[in-house]
Amino acid sequence: MQLKHLNQKELARRWNISHRTLERWRWAGEGPQFMKLGGRVVYRMEDITAFEQDQLRHSTGADAHVGAA
Repeated sequence: MQLKHLNQKELARRWNISHRTLERWRWAGEGPQFMKLGGRVVYRMEDITAFEQDQLRHSTGADAHVGAA
């Protein structure tokens, strides 16, 4: 069975960041989309991978997204 959702701590481990960073991002409207199910925050795998793809860069320049025009 394939896992379709990660909770905040699982995603923090995947990215090697603090789960508090994810909390801050949610508060600021940053980071991947998330869902609240019964007060529990979960991240769908498709939203996680879409966010990861959007973070790909060729350089540190502001408009250095992969595939950017």
